[in-house]
Amino acid sequence: MDAFRVLIRGKFDPLDDEARALLEAKTDVAFTEEGTFTHDVNATAFTFRCQVPAGPDDDERAAKDGATAALDAHGLPYRDLNYAVTDLRAIKIRRKRG
Repeated sequence: MDAFRVLIRGKFDPLDDEARALLEAKTDVAFTEEGTFTHDVNATAFTFRCQVPAGPDDDERAAKDGATAALDAHGLPYRDLNYAVTDLRAIKIRRKRG
């Protein structure tokens, strides 16, 4: 699979009721191109999971940019982002012999 999986950890700026409702609709643990959230009970800290398609020349910077664009598309106010990027092209799957 030619893709990156990106975890973004950050904090939300204060959310109004509409933003909280949107967040609850996007809460999941799956990696999707649109991205999903998990968050603490007060909806202040979050983890955003996103899968970003990878072109042949794409690198970690391209993955971070794609994930940030997906995060921005949700329209929620955030700050203090930290990224963890996994390049799925580099993962080797060992198959059982026999």
